[in-house]
Amino acid sequence: MPTEIDRISATRRPVERAAGYHTWRDLTFIHWTLPAEMITPLLPPGLTLDTWEGEAWVGLVPFYMANVRPWWSPAIPGVSYFCETNVRTYVHFQGRDPGVWFFSLEASNSLAVKAARWGWHLPYFRAQMSLVRNGDIVRYSSRRLWPEPTPTGCEIEMELGPLLGANEVNRPMPAGQAIPGTLEHFLVERYILYAQARDQSLLSGRVSHTPYPVREARVLRCEQSLLSAAGIDPTTPPRHLAASDGVQVEVFPLKRVG
Repeated sequence: MPTEIDRISATRRPVERAAGYHTWRDLTFIHWTLPAEMITPLLPPGLTLDTWEGEAWVGLVPFYMANVRPWWSPAIPGVSYFCETNVRTYVHFQGRDPGVWFFSLEASNSLAVKAARWGWHLPYFRAQMSLVRNGDIVRYSSRRLWPEPTPTGCEIEMELGPLLGANEVNRPMPAGQAIPGTLEHFLVERYILYAQARDQSLLSGRVSHTPYPVREARVLRCEQSLLSAAGIDPTTPPRHLAASDGVQVEVFPLKRVG
């Protein structure tokens, strides 16, 4: 683990007005490990792969977006609510600002896809998607519609468990909160995203929210082709599973890195 990287500063709220607000619900974090040399060539210049014990981690994260709105508008029915699934890895910039690099993001709302591709320079794709939760069983389904490569998608069924550390005695943090220095904190507590502008310059954006209430989770079904569509082919089953009921999120504007 690269202990020299400050992983706490990025979790603090920026001192500025938020550009927008989201609610993220019913998140599942499914992670695979791969050799770092397989993922590094897929990153843009300027970013360095953030590894845990020398291995790269790639995540598949399905969830539900609610109350999506800019700071100046209320949420709009039919526009502000949709499913999303992202494929991501972890990066840093010159040994600081650990964050996320997205290989793809699926969304079930055409306006959100077009706005994110144009305004946030992120590789969003329109997909036919669903999320159904019945008690502690959550089912996600996604089938990409446009742009190419299509068809690709996922069918996932998860069983949610108790809050992380719920049975630990003298735990230094509340049950569910990932402890800094642990793998869960490395994978889940990410507040910076990176993107590449049309002129190839590097951009970063921040979000702010309370720490995730992290649950244990068990995969019942995981059929997906989203990783291979991004040029990533794990040869082993997922190495880490987690879930969260959700958080309220502030979103801050993109800025040029450096």
